[in-house]
Amino acid sequence: MKVKVTEQGVVIPKEFLEGVQEVEIRKENNLIVVITTIKSDPIFEMGMNPISCGVTDASEQTDVYIYGSGE
Repeated sequence: MKVKVTEQGVVIPKEFLEGVQEVEIRKENNLIVVITTIKSDPIFEMGMNPISCGVTDASEQTDVYIYGSGE
């Protein structure tokens, strides 16, 4: 797709940005890069939808369940 550069710049079609609330725009060498930014850090969403698997000490023994070692 080619678009004209106006005095205000360039318009990116809305369908390219579906669901996006914010972007970061950078110039790198001879490229203009548009990167979608994430408002919330996904690490903070961990545990939002826990499952039940019969383990009662997962929060205390996380390393055992992740790495398979209690040492």
